[in-house]
Amino acid sequence: MLKDDKIPTRRLTVSQFVIVAILLALTFGLWRLQIVGAQNYHALAEANRIRKVPILAPRGEIFDRDGRLIVTNYQSVSCYLARDQKSDLNPDLPLIAQGLNMTVGQIKEIIRHYRWTPSYEPIPLKQDITPNEQQFIAAHSDELPELETIREWRRLYPKNGFLSAAIGYVGQVSESMLNNPRFAYYQPGDVVGESGVEESYDPILRGVDGAREILVNSRGQEMGVLGTVPAKPGKNLRLTIDLDIQRAAENAMGNRDGAVIALDPHTGGILALVSRPTFNPNDFAVRISSKEWTSLVTNPDHPLMDKAIQATSAPGSTFKLIVAVAGLQTGVAQNLKVDCKGGAYFYGHWFGCDRAHGEMNISSAIQESCDTYFYTLAQKLGIDTIANWAHKFGIGERTGVDLPGEVAGTMPSTAWKMKTFHQKWYPGETISVGIGQGAVAVTPIQLARAIGGIASGGVLKRPHIVFSSELTPEYRRYMRMEYPGSGNKVVHFSRQTWETVTDAMAAVTQEPGGTAYTSKLQGIDFAGKTGTAQVISHDFGSNSVSDVMAQRPNAWFVGVAPRRNPDIVVVVFWQHGGWGTDVAHIAAQVIDAYVSKQRRLDHNLLANQPGSNAGKGANETSKVDVGAIWSDPEHPKSLGGRPLDPQAAKDSSVAALYAGHFWLKIPKLPKP
Repeated sequence: MLKDDKIPTRRLTVSQFVIVAILLALTFGLWRLQIVGAQNYHALAEANRIRKVPILAPRGEIFDRDGRLIVTNYQSVSCYLARDQKSDLNPDLPLIAQGLNMTVGQIKEIIRHYRWTPSYEPIPLKQDITPNEQQFIAAHSDELPELETIREWRRLYPKNGFLSAAIGYVGQVSESMLNNPRFAYYQPGDVVGESGVEESYDPILRGVDGAREILVNSRGQEMGVLGTVPAKPGKNLRLTIDLDIQRAAENAMGNRDGAVIALDPHTGGILALVSRPTFNPNDFAVRISSKEWTSLVTNPDHPLMDKAIQATSAPGSTFKLIVAVAGLQTGVAQNLKVDCKGGAYFYGHWFGCDRAHGEMNISSAIQESCDTYFYTLAQKLGIDTIANWAHKFGIGERTGVDLPGEVAGTMPSTAWKMKTFHQKWYPGETISVGIGQGAVAVTPIQLARAIGGIASGGVLKRPHIVFSSELTPEYRRYMRMEYPGSGNKVVHFSRQTWETVTDAMAAVTQEPGGTAYTSKLQGIDFAGKTGTAQVISHDFGSNSVSDVMAQRPNAWFVGVAPRRNPDIVVVVFWQHGGWGTDVAHIAAQVIDAYVSKQRRLDHNLLANQPGSNAGKGANETSKVDVGAIWSDPEHPKSLGGRPLDPQAAKDSSVAALYAGHFWLKIPKLPKP
């Protein structure tokens, strides 16, 4: 009898479990594909036929205080690379490189730079392409469907670096920037401000990009438009800059290395800002070459530095005005008289003066800039008293100007030296500080605010380059946090001190013997102080100016008009310029331009009052053609001057325009 062929129960059980496991795995996989991953795969499928093309927002335009155009935009064509059409772009790279005048290596580096962006987003391959390159892309659209052309806005700045230090420039956001939380909302390829107003007000100027969704076939050819999200242009900005004053400052400074800054002391508004040498921000509007960039950053004269807020130097004799206030307020200087014999010995060392002035008091010492007098005054005051008053006027502190990169400078004291060098302060070091030498270092904007504050009776305003009315309260708070400084402040000193110092400043420019008498302005109450800051010790030679440029002193001048409660303060800093007397005429030209404009505008206002026929057509003379700063043969239609905006003029802080100010008279002193 045959045995029945039976499968062992144990093996049967194992087989059943295996079959069930396989069925469960297949069921789970089907569920994951059709239920869990359905949305993801649907999106991937849509991306194969829908392409998102960016619409780049134009940056906001920039105007001067009178509503005249400074920075605008122009349209250009750029080439973008769509990476979702082909899995391997390498075979096409030689042809693309040839047609776009690039190298294969450059294209690969660009693709590497954007490797983290979604593959369905086009990446910028070449900006501002030529008509020939556009024709190449159109002619090869079938074989190179991954190439697209997009119209986008580019920055157009004034020519010859006019106002470049204040305005700044734009560039593509870098990888290091993207790692900064400040740039959390930026994407690779986005344009960002990198200096000046372009940087500090980038969130306002940049706008919001839009997009166009297009339907493409399997070859990447456009079949239709599914929808468009329009771009939102950036907000326009009105600066406190006055183009007329800026032009005067630029012309007066010429090619001298250094800076000029003009402020309205009543408000802190910057009327003009010049930094030399300059650069052309239009070079950055597309993509600056590595050779050009290297040339700029290795230039020993630092063209990318805004020397009005970043260059520090000993202020020379301009600092004597602060020492004078300290001496008068402490009761030391009122009756102090010094017989200057060309210098004097202090603590066993000879400290020279430029000549033998004879007997000097505080007023004549300011007028003729007698070093010996201020050596003596500094010795009597001591370093900490001088430092205390200097700090009151903001020396050694950032002003808080709304421009990036401001430096604080240095005001030495006993505590400063111990903290910095772990050494005690020696009395002999105070002697040099008394004439603005030694460890004292200021920026032009810091000095302008300080001396403008003295002439204004102790009222110091935070410098700024954008009208606060252009900003929301939230953004104003953000700017105060982003650019901290000493801000607005009031320094209390007597009316007698105010009169003594400001009258002595007027004697500098208006009386024979004054160190800037050759820069006297007829009919204008112009006052100031010269300064010569040695860059080598007197031990290396005499007080004469060296023929070696690097050893020549830095020349300073600070001027105000009128002498008390001024409407304008101008500081000129000329690196290795020689004597401060040599640069006083630069400030004089700026102040003369300012006063002339206010007189012209004041005349036009009076002439155009109801019942007057004298002013018909006079407004034409107040319109300044700013087209000269723009002239560019490639973009002639987008350029030219704009007439004075009455509302902008009304908002300006020109006291002479609306307060009936008489320039030929010294302003009436307020009650103490």
